[in-house]
Amino acid sequence: MTTTSRTALVTGASQGIGRACAIALAHAGHSVALCARNEEKLSAVVDEINAAGGNAAAFKMDVANEEEVKSATKAALAHFGKIDILVNNAGITKDTLVMRMKRNDWDSVINTNLTGPYLCIQQVIGSMLKQRWGRIINISSIFGQMGQVGQANYAASKAGLIGLTMAMAREVASRNITVNAVAPGWIETAMTADLNPEMREAVIKMVPLGRPGTDMEIANVVKFLASDDSSYITGQVIGVNGGMLMG
Repeated sequence: MTTTSRTALVTGASQGIGRACAIALAHAGHSVALCARNEEKLSAVVDEINAAGGNAAAFKMDVANEEEVKSATKAALAHFGKIDILVNNAGITKDTLVMRMKRNDWDSVINTNLTGPYLCIQQVIGSMLKQRWGRIINISSIFGQMGQVGQANYAASKAGLIGLTMAMAREVASRNITVNAVAPGWIETAMTADLNPEMREAVIKMVPLGRPGTDMEIANVVKFLASDDSSYITGQVIGVNGGMLMG
């Protein structure tokens, strides 16, 4: 691994896309603050990064809990000295049709997927403004762009995250801070691996590239958006969906 003087904070970093983002950013030379609810899984990712020559530390955080967001980011700032890059990845689903959706199912998804990123941005933006450099990358979803049956809460939260991305991009552009969103399509995960063959075939037919994406294909886009190479890109939604949604 090469080294840089920059530090990234990644939420939902214990598994899946968040874990991949943390590893990719560490390979790019950044120190990484890993945040999630599962401390055991977080520790495993930290050990993996540090064993490869990186610099990572774990901080327990439920992004839906404002006090945990504040305490974890405060601890990360104390440990690393600053936060240059924020990856808002933590997210949940509670799928059901609107007519059956409980208010708690709506609130918990919005609180985690939309309010959580807002809280994290608030806690790290001061560090970025002070040094006049920053990268904020929000992990949205293709379903925040095109909707999905049974996911009104999830789609609304991810669409809201796109709006937050654009508003923040305008607010902080003058301080050399960029804010972008990545909208994954169908990504291979433990959940999609369990789909029955008929369902997998039906979904693949919707993807022009004819296959699901991988978590590292999302992470590589995040790594680019976190770099100096993306310095003239802000307020954008980068679709990583194999052509499932175009335009």
